[in-house]
Amino acid sequence: MQPNPLPLARDLLPAIRSACLEAGQLALDLFRPGEKTAARTWSKAGGSPVTEADIGVDTFLHIRLAELLPAAGWLSEETADDALRLSRRFVWVVDPIDGTRAYMAGSPDWAVCVALLEDGIPIAGVVHAPASRASYAALRGGGASRNDAPIRTSGVSDLAAARIAGPKPMLDALARQGSFVAVDKIPSLALRLTRIADASIDAGLVSPDSCDWDLAAADLVLSEAGGKLTTAEGAPVRYNQAHPVHGMLVASGAALLPPLDQALRRMREAISERG
Repeated sequence: MQPNPLPLARDLLPAIRSACLEAGQLALDLFRPGEKTAARTWSKAGGSPVTEADIGVDTFLHIRLAELLPAAGWLSEETADDALRLSRRFVWVVDPIDGTRAYMAGSPDWAVCVALLEDGIPIAGVVHAPASRASYAALRGGGASRNDAPIRTSGVSDLAAARIAGPKPMLDALARQGSFVAVDKIPSLALRLTRIADASIDAGLVSPDSCDWDLAAADLVLSEAGGKLTTAEGAPVRYNQAHPVHGMLVASGAALLPPLDQALRRMREAISERG
């Protein structure tokens, strides 16, 4: 049974949404639909791309969210990790632009993501996709919305009818265990999850090495819309760990979980036998 939402989270959610809307506008100023971004770009250690828009949005949100809850810890893709977050009851988890490659290429599939954790559990979350004109919000125990309208997962329970998004190698491996409708990969992981939440698709696969900032806000939107994000073994996702990186994950509406879990189990067994 979920606890009632804290007054803190309920009171803060409008301000979180407002901050994300402003942050989204900052990113839009350098976004060029269908064209290469006007933002300066470079590569981080490890080769991941970053733009001046990522850094600008990160700085803006750090200032704005710290004003809302100064005692909270901070975890962001574009900020050096501070281990102090591990000792904090509340933690902000931020991805200034989830889907940076899409943003750079002029695709609308990117989003500003903010979650507030309490003891490692998301209690408020916003996934704002300004170029897609979609803004998702959720409060733990209080439901989820898209552009202020309540949302629910599709209720599809037949794997053969399910629309599933994810990396092609994972979809190909799953297809060997049962038929389904494969949809194009959604560059933003957060949007992959929120599109399950609003029933645009039915399920999604997540390859290893996603991080808390990719997931936390969208996970709350999905769960409040009647869906679930789990590890490949069916365990809940844990946030604000010392190493905030995850293995393979699966997301879907509740009705699709049993047949999807069975197909994934067969997929893992087949991979293990070949390995």
